[in-house]
Amino acid sequence: MTAGAVPERAVPLEFAGARGGRAPLAWGQRAFWRLIRWLDEGDPYYNLPWSLPVYGRRDLDTVLGALRTLVERHESLRTTWTETPEGPVQQVMREGVLTVGVLDAGEAKPLAAAREAAAGLAATAFDHAAEPPIRCAVVTAGGRPRAVAFALSHLAVDAWALEILATEWRALLAGEELPAPAWQPLDQAALEQGAGAARGERALRHWRAELERAPMTLFDFPGRTPEEPRFVKVGMESAAAGVAARTLAARWSVSTSSVLTSGCAAVLAALTGHRRVAMQLIVANRHDPRTAGMVGTAVQDGLFTLDLSAGTFADAARAGHRQALTAYRYAHYDPAAMAALREEIGRARGGAVDLSGYFNDTRPTGDWPGLPPGDPAELTGRTRTFPVGAWPMVDATAFFAAGPAAHTCRLDLLVDTALLSRDTAYELLHAVETLLVRSVAGDVPLDGVAELCGVTPVDRPVPEAAP
Repeated sequence: MTAGAVPERAVPLEFAGARGGRAPLAWGQRAFWRLIRWLDEGDPYYNLPWSLPVYGRRDLDTVLGALRTLVERHESLRTTWTETPEGPVQQVMREGVLTVGVLDAGEAKPLAAAREAAAGLAATAFDHAAEPPIRCAVVTAGGRPRAVAFALSHLAVDAWALEILATEWRALLAGEELPAPAWQPLDQAALEQGAGAARGERALRHWRAELERAPMTLFDFPGRTPEEPRFVKVGMESAAAGVAARTLAARWSVSTSSVLTSGCAAVLAALTGHRRVAMQLIVANRHDPRTAGMVGTAVQDGLFTLDLSAGTFADAARAGHRQALTAYRYAHYDPAAMAALREEIGRARGGAVDLSGYFNDTRPTGDWPGLPPGDPAELTGRTRTFPVGAWPMVDATAFFAAGPAAHTCRLDLLVDTALLSRDTAYELLHAVETLLVRSVAGDVPLDGVAELCGVTPVDRPVPEAAP
């Protein structure tokens, strides 16, 4: 908790929603259920700390009323999840009690105190079978509420859902009447069990075709002594990369997300020596108007493959844009059926296909509205890199993520230090920036990315000659 913040009391907040119910998990929920259960028991990695300001001069009753309304409106915020012999199920509570902490910011700024409180709330794993997937505390200053701290489970919300909640929060504090949500995770689960199943089958057919020709792994080189904790995330803030990506996207008629995705794939290829790269994209799955307004988690992995054997980075980015759109199209499927498919493909190919390279674009608008003007080559002097965190266990070898910052391109990279060092992670981030900036000035041949961008290819042992 922020220095100076003073705990005061806990308030029981009773809620009563429009309905309860029990159903199998929706596919997005099932994807996170698998990840959470893969972690060690009690690992809070998939908890989301979050904070919101209290807009206007509102009293505590008004703030608590807005919190109650959010929980009552959105069934995912009052759901528990359990494993049964028939598979995991979700149970929406019709009514219940949420305990809300109240604390004074003391000498700290209220939003800073809320962020610190949110981190504390998220530091303990949820008991998904016994407690709702939301914890919160109201931060006061000068005798009135100024911010709210949350911890939420990824089983209940994704980044898209947080945007919905943030918009509604402001409206509820202003006393606005909101229409009832038209689509909830129970509805989504029913759709996927019925009419939506055909879409999942089409996705599985696409994945089968891609997995049969994807590289078995990008990371087929000797390991190293890992750090402790083993999985390390580093970050880069680069206005230069943002300006360059925007320039290239306009020039090549692609999205900035495709420029970033293809850039990350290109530097991974330069590092590993593979000319065909397979990565998983984190896909929001919100193209259906019904899920666009749903507070829940719809995120699943899409399969992105890119041939980098010849041509320029411009060619790769254009191809990458098409491949990303295909990945988005086929990222909605039954995770249990996908797991069975991957096991089948692995048996046929003599080993599991490793898809532990990832890219995730978490920007809410797909742009950087606050980027500074200027030549990207001149902006590189402002670039900074920094450590972000470390964890003992993550299901990834190299995970790139574009952050939500509006004024700069924030790019993070998490690596498994048993294969890629912390120094290599920083090297790859700088390489992405260099690739984008140099591509603004002229075409960059793919076979020159390693040398131009300062990527040191991995060492592979030379096979011994046969006697």
